[in-house]
Amino acid sequence: MEETIGFKARFFSMMLRLVTLGLIAVALSISTDGVFIVLLLFVLVVPFEKMFPRHKGQKVRRPRLDTDIGYALVSPLMGLLTGFVAIVIGILSLAWIPGLLVRPYVEEIPESYMPIIGFLLFDALVYWTHRFYHEIPILWNFHAIHHSTEHLDWASGFRAHPLDGTILAPAFFFLIAAGFSFELTGALAVAQLILGLFLHANVRWKLRWLHRLIITPEFHHWHHTNERDAIWSNYSTFLPLWDQLFGTYFMPKNRRPQSYGVNEPIPDGIIRQLRHPFKGWRNPLWYLLHPFKSIRRGFSFARMILKSMRASMFRKRGSKPWDLYPRGTGEMAENESAPITAL
Repeated sequence: MEETIGFKARFFSMMLRLVTLGLIAVALSISTDGVFIVLLLFVLVVPFEKMFPRHKGQKVRRPRLDTDIGYALVSPLMGLLTGFVAIVIGILSLAWIPGLLVRPYVEEIPESYMPIIGFLLFDALVYWTHRFYHEIPILWNFHAIHHSTEHLDWASGFRAHPLDGTILAPAFFFLIAAGFSFELTGALAVAQLILGLFLHANVRWKLRWLHRLIITPEFHHWHHTNERDAIWSNYSTFLPLWDQLFGTYFMPKNRRPQSYGVNEPIPDGIIRQLRHPFKGWRNPLWYLLHPFKSIRRGFSFARMILKSMRASMFRKRGSKPWDLYPRGTGEMAENESAPITAL
């Protein structure tokens, strides 16, 4: 029996590798942008990581590097899925409603001030969406894939579940509905994605004088650490102002983050990680065969999300996952994944 299980496990693992290679081949047939981005980031960042390493013993060919580069190579394909889901999330988030409500006021803003106001609104909204992805259990299941990397460097920023890319969707829809140009909103989204790749670099620069002005690799490394007192901190994407305002700023003076990742089991490999957030969910066919039950579950899911958003927004400053989810495990409690009601 053990030999049979062992053979099945090896066969299943081999099939997953073949499927992954197939995804990469399809993605490269769509676009070779992933290859270009990998090479560009390697050339721009790795020399600085070798000359000024944050973690001196970390090699360029560190564990799980193939998984992170694989994410970059399949990004043209997964980007299509992310784009579709982002539209759905942007609509369902209802962020466009307050956007429409403030549109008359936005139209009165002088043209020269539009980029500044748009930038501040975008950054504040992404702060809250990012916070929700950490502090709402079912959303954390998707975002945990990005945080599962145990080595921060030039390639770790590539690792992200395609549904995690919807973090920018509510802010994007709000700005468009409010009357900000598509070009400005798109430029902000692209800038955030590009900056995110560089913030993971394994460089030792502290840039202490910038800590309260703009985010730095040191700021983002504290966001990625799994050290207990740093959990649920440093959500900002451009300006640390929002963390300072809402009580999630964490930049200790006399120490630096030493370990990264999440304290919950995340499987290795792209296919396994793509499936992982859906663990416990019903078969998609069930929703088609039981439409009325699906609708009821959909409303229950929406209520759960709204309740969790409220808990996140009004939690006591400095509180941690184990305060809100005392029986949970992980990032929700002790930095692992809290139990959720399966859809």
